[in-house]
Amino acid sequence: MKIGIIGAGNIGGNLTRRLAALGHDVSVANSRGPQTLTELAEETGATPVPVEEAARDAEIVVVTVPLKAVPNLPSGLLDGAAEGLAVIDTGNYYPQQRDGKIAGIEAEGLTESRWTERQIGHPVVKAFNGTFAIDILERARPAGAPDRQALPVAGDDEAAKRKVRALIDELGFDTVDAGGLDDSWRQQPGTPVYGLREGVDGVTKALAAASPERTAEWRA
Repeated sequence: MKIGIIGAGNIGGNLTRRLAALGHDVSVANSRGPQTLTELAEETGATPVPVEEAARDAEIVVVTVPLKAVPNLPSGLLDGAAEGLAVIDTGNYYPQQRDGKIAGIEAEGLTESRWTERQIGHPVVKAFNGTFAIDILERARPAGAPDRQALPVAGDDEAAKRKVRALIDELGFDTVDAGGLDDSWRQQPGTPVYGLREGVDGVTKALAAASPERTAEWRA
């Protein structure tokens, strides 16, 4: 599968490593340019590209950049992607720690991924946002393993969500359908499922226990 990854930090870098190792055709981009991704490309066999080219012919694109950087992504970012493109948003809103105040989230009450969706102009599927980057490398397990970790996945486009859940299964993790994008507050920072290393039952219970009230630590 052709996969584009925009952002080569901890999550983006480790997804590049795993997906390339699984045999996918991975293009990876960051804000500093492909010349800064030589080492990652040599390690993984992924192709470093400018951000504008990351989605070309891609069936899945992963947007894994700081939330404050999303509005700076180039217009037409997803032009040239394959039909039926699924976009994975791994982002989190860290107002005090990194992103500053984002009015659409604070004042309008948008979920983080709904806000991101509006910025890029394409439906997104929220996944990997509460996953420790090291787990992508170290905690993959075969289907049916008793210690297989589960990840929540939220989105409105059911076909895109199925494609993302299948990819996560291939990576070695179970998934739990966390509902539509307006329900994705259940997996935002500060919720019980955020950073949780449990299986399907534990993740399902944690999603149900979430509160929509954003706690003080996660408000600007």
